[in-house]
Amino acid sequence: MLQNPERYTITAALPYTNGPIHIGHLAGVYVPADIYSRYLRLQGRDVLFVCGSDEHGVAISMKAKKEGITPQQVIDKYDGIIRKSFSDFGIAFDNYSRTSAKIHHETASEFFKKLYEKGDFIEEVTEQLYDAKADQFLADRFVVGTCPKCGNEEAYGDQCEKCGSTLNATDLINPKSTITGETPILKSTKHWFLPLDRYDAFLREWILEGHKNDWKPNVYGQVKSWIDGGLEPRAVTRDLDWGIDVPVEGAEGKKLYVWFDAPIGYISSTKEWAAREGKDWEPYWKDEKTKLVHFIGKDNIVFHCVIFPAMLKAEGSYILPDNVPANEFLNLEGNKLSTSKNWAVWLHEYLEEFPNQQDVLRYALTSNAPETKDNDFTWKDFQARNNNELVAIFGNFINRVVVLTNKYYEGIVPAPNEFSEVDEQTLAELKAYPAVISSSLERYRFREALGEMMNVARLGNKYLADEEPWKMVKTDSERVKTQMYVALQIAAALSSLCEPFLPFTATKLTRILKIKDKLNWNTIAETSDLLPANHQIGEAELLFSKIEDEEIQKQIEKLEATKTANIAENKKAEPQKDLIQFEDFAKMDLRVGTILEAEKMPKANKLLILKVDTGIDVRTIVSGIAESFKPEDIIGKRVTVLVNLAPRNLRGVESQGMILMTNNAEGKLVFVNPDTDGVGNGETIN
Repeated sequence: MLQNPERYTITAALPYTNGPIHIGHLAGVYVPADIYSRYLRLQGRDVLFVCGSDEHGVAISMKAKKEGITPQQVIDKYDGIIRKSFSDFGIAFDNYSRTSAKIHHETASEFFKKLYEKGDFIEEVTEQLYDAKADQFLADRFVVGTCPKCGNEEAYGDQCEKCGSTLNATDLINPKSTITGETPILKSTKHWFLPLDRYDAFLREWILEGHKNDWKPNVYGQVKSWIDGGLEPRAVTRDLDWGIDVPVEGAEGKKLYVWFDAPIGYISSTKEWAAREGKDWEPYWKDEKTKLVHFIGKDNIVFHCVIFPAMLKAEGSYILPDNVPANEFLNLEGNKLSTSKNWAVWLHEYLEEFPNQQDVLRYALTSNAPETKDNDFTWKDFQARNNNELVAIFGNFINRVVVLTNKYYEGIVPAPNEFSEVDEQTLAELKAYPAVISSSLERYRFREALGEMMNVARLGNKYLADEEPWKMVKTDSERVKTQMYVALQIAAALSSLCEPFLPFTATKLTRILKIKDKLNWNTIAETSDLLPANHQIGEAELLFSKIEDEEIQKQIEKLEATKTANIAENKKAEPQKDLIQFEDFAKMDLRVGTILEAEKMPKANKLLILKVDTGIDVRTIVSGIAESFKPEDIIGKRVTVLVNLAPRNLRGVESQGMILMTNNAEGKLVFVNPDTDGVGNGETIN
């Protein structure tokens, strides 16, 4: 662990441009990375925070094929959505690039060529899965099959998303091409491999020994499992028509594997930033006094802790990551987030539906961050976090302080008189908070750090509740000046301490308090005069507003609609029954009828007693539909009746036929009936 670094290079996992950003991405990667970067800047550190769109994955090609457009159209569409979402949400990258940019193609090609010229790759002809009908080799994500480790029948060629195992496409049992549905064949092709097994000793020493005390247990454990399982050569090239050309002779038609080119995107994004800002990029990647930190989700641990470091070690001139504080997964309302199934809260939609409430989502995701285990986001919890914490604690404290200062002193910070023991103790406690919050942030415990920041607001609320200046003003107005001065110092400290977590709130609070220069993190720990006497503050504004039940219900209904659509899309029809002859069908007498009366069967939850006009008579039919329909709602309903079914006694009532029903997409019972008006009762259905 690097002590007192001269600069920080912070990277956030490059998002695939095959869809928008959702809350799982935010909670796992971008919010913690942004908190950390903002915190370091408040300390006056030299910080570079880079990211960019990952535009060469097989997922891009799959999306293009599905939508009938080109990969370029896919990446341009989603890069625009992602870029705007990040900006509107306040993720403060120093540079956000694209792996389709010229500078990235050049950087990745140069990196490959250097390793190639040093002889670090193995060139090998291997058998790969090939779709003869599509006339192409199948990249990993174009193959699905049964996982050899857990039996999941929908595992991809590179990974089983059920058990998390990393796979090769040729490992799959009963593989199928996602392009044509055909069973692929094996065909020979030449590729270049990075021999990870050569780096076994280096990785054991660097991670298993060097970082066993400072890396998160979930990260360390996954890396140890991978290394102990035995490292093998891994292909760095692929037979694809989309990506970066392999820059060596004899590699025509082949592209760099996306896992090889994507992490190099951090370096090319740095180069892009340096060129724009007139800076030297190399110290941020090649100086041993630079602290490199990768923020990723747990599905990227292997690439950032084993493969990319092996690449950097092979190249020889780059520093290695000081830490990779990967998070676990965030679920949504009890189910796994899924882009393909639209089971997500999309950032661009949230920003439209909850305008000016970016910090509420940042707060909810951080306070429920999946730092050591998978966690669950629910809309009810989101509402409770806002109403019971942001509004009731943070917002309430600031509002009381500003309102009272304007009421008593026309918004001018009063000069304090002699501090009581409570005042001194409160100010001393306030000075301690920057170090407490820093301790959590330096250990990547963002949820814990957020809790400590909120404790500053709790400190302010408790101080006001105990001191009661609104009562004291009637008996000792001089004492109230000191009380309000102390409370205002807490409010001023919050304007800076909340900034990493709640940047929009910090901006608003700074404006309300009319603080010209952002308070340095260390200043809060060193002085109790953050807002000096005679400083003029502004009028009160609500920092947060209550979120009503109706708003939350809309979001829950939106998810329910998604769930219904998924059920309908994935529902499989029951297999065909055994063949019958026409004579068998002709024996059934199906008639159009109308329900005339309906009542519940006594002491039976599922049965309704119906009187039905069949056109040939009015008869009684007992039907097991009471849990789906109220009797009064189905009187007058047109139905299809099997009239020549042998009568059957049900709870003492003779049932003389059967009503035809089916299920809709939501699984609810619906009547099978004529879709045209004017069809009379008794008409036969042939």
